[in-house]
Amino acid sequence: MEGQRLGGRYQIESRVGGGGMAIVYKAKDLILNRPVAVKVLRSQFGTDEDFVNRFRREAQAVASLSHPNVVGVYDVGQEGDTHYMVMEYIEGYTLKEVIIQRGALPVEEAVRIAEQICDALDHAHQNQIIHRDIKPHNIMIGKNGRVKVTDFGIARAVTSATITHTNAMLGSVHYFSPEQARGGITGEKSDIYSLGIVLYEMVTGELPFSGDSPISVALKHLQEPLPEPRQVNPAIPQSVENVILKALVKDPFLRYASASEMLEDLETCLFPERLNEEKLTFPVDEEMTRVVPIITPDMLEGHTNGKTGGAGRSRYEQRTEEEGAKPAKKQWWVKALLWVGGIGLFFVLAFFGFNLLLNLFPSVPEARVPHVVGIDVSLAEKKIQENKLVARIVEEADDTIEKGIVIRQDPAPPMGLKENSVVTLYVSKGQQEINMPNLVTLPRATAEEALKSNGFQLENVNFVEEADDKAEVGTVIKQSPAANEKVFPTKTNVTVTISKGKAFVKMPDVRNISVEAAQVELYKLGLGVGKITKVPTYTTDKPGIVLSTHPYDPGMDVQKDVAVPLEVSNGQYPQDAKLANVPVYVEVVPGEPLEVKIEVTDARGEAKVFQTDTITENKEYDVPIVLAPQKDSVVKVFVKRSTDQGFNEYQTIPVSYNSLP
Repeated sequence: MEGQRLGGRYQIESRVGGGGMAIVYKAKDLILNRPVAVKVLRSQFGTDEDFVNRFRREAQAVASLSHPNVVGVYDVGQEGDTHYMVMEYIEGYTLKEVIIQRGALPVEEAVRIAEQICDALDHAHQNQIIHRDIKPHNIMIGKNGRVKVTDFGIARAVTSATITHTNAMLGSVHYFSPEQARGGITGEKSDIYSLGIVLYEMVTGELPFSGDSPISVALKHLQEPLPEPRQVNPAIPQSVENVILKALVKDPFLRYASASEMLEDLETCLFPERLNEEKLTFPVDEEMTRVVPIITPDMLEGHTNGKTGGAGRSRYEQRTEEEGAKPAKKQWWVKALLWVGGIGLFFVLAFFGFNLLLNLFPSVPEARVPHVVGIDVSLAEKKIQENKLVARIVEEADDTIEKGIVIRQDPAPPMGLKENSVVTLYVSKGQQEINMPNLVTLPRATAEEALKSNGFQLENVNFVEEADDKAEVGTVIKQSPAANEKVFPTKTNVTVTISKGKAFVKMPDVRNISVEAAQVELYKLGLGVGKITKVPTYTTDKPGIVLSTHPYDPGMDVQKDVAVPLEVSNGQYPQDAKLANVPVYVEVVPGEPLEVKIEVTDARGEAKVFQTDTITENKEYDVPIVLAPQKDSVVKVFVKRSTDQGFNEYQTIPVSYNSLP
């Protein structure tokens, strides 16, 4: 079916699993743009009208369930001869796959999984829905560890006839309750028994009863005592074994009264004070162990060649083999007459009894259930009453639906009910205030998950970054609203401030100033002083002058608290430096003042002004220079007369390193 579109909106992508009655595909809901799981009935069941009708009714009922441990049912439909159910898509594995891969699970993990299954069953039972097919194949373990129970709709639709499909039912019959195997009425306690088998398999890695055919397994559920879990796995605490024993007692009246009672026991069974409690024991009912299930002749005929062949013969034949049959003392026609008379008397009494009941309890007419989802509760109640039904109101918080509007109803149309039956209306209380979660110190990803799990939409959350000298990069340092403040998740604007780590500052230029002055400038910006190295230099003969801050060059972004290393002068020139004085003579025209500027380019730097002066008579200057092997010197003299607009070059005196001794 890959590539096929069902219902005009579900695009089948790939097959992800299958069972005896259906095949499961991953699909895409083209309208809501989300992945879904589509369960398609196999063709042999799609032609069974009774099966399909029951399947549809139960799917509609299960769609009303809303529980974190129940796989949601979104839709049910038909495309030609193809009947399908659309459900929530779970990324993960079935519990059966987990047990096959890992064997017996740790007791703590098994109990945690059982608690979630039990919680789901309790919710379903409170909504008058019995699963009837609890087994590891129908339990999904999501990649996030969440447990999801699926196949509610399929379970209810299964009829007793499906037991003839041996391959389909061999998996399920291992988890049947005795009353299911007997063909009797199943209820909440059947689900509890099946959950007990699942818990048994999780903690031991194996099933308590197995056989070559469904009938042989069913007989073992009815007749054989339970192999005790601690005999298979001695590491199981007695308290956990007690939970299993109470769930798997053959008499339904001795089992847990409800899934909620079993859940309470599971939640406390690993408490230290319970681990070594006394072992549970139950009275043995010999009659119950001899009860034979209702099995069709075809099943028995096909079963006589199996390992439990003796069960295929009548109880009369077995008894005559063991005790020896004795000839009947009465003639056969006497027995036949007695049987006919007894049966006739039974039908006469049944006829009169039935008429008496009809007179005592007249039939109640049916009423149609109206559709009231999405309207105000007062109008919904009125519609229910107009249809001669009784409305029961259950309020629920809802982030998206206005207060007082019906969210869903149970049952939903087009179902019919007896007059004065109850229709449950789930009505929105509007969005509920919650305490704002504390996000400070959480990594950003964890903070986002905390917000989503509390109902916040991330598009309404403003994440900003801010430098912080103490908080680790990427963690939350501030939030608004504050923790524990009352908020509405979908209405409140949230601002989350994320740490960028320590702040950065621009590295100042502290070259050519004293060490003390450099320290002051660095401290002002939150920077420290690292190692101070004294070296000779061509640039100055003054000690303690900062030469370099490498590797933190001026203008670079530097994180606060960084210790900046300083390279400073030691007051000496390098040994290969040559020092000299260059004489400069400037002549003046009498009566005309002259401004003089002398620039020196040498190993100390480029075009440094040596002196400026105003003279009225001739003057000679001694200009000191410093030369290096790779740096000669040039002395330039500039003059400016009163009539000049600016300085004019007066004299240039080059001095090479090699010209000096």
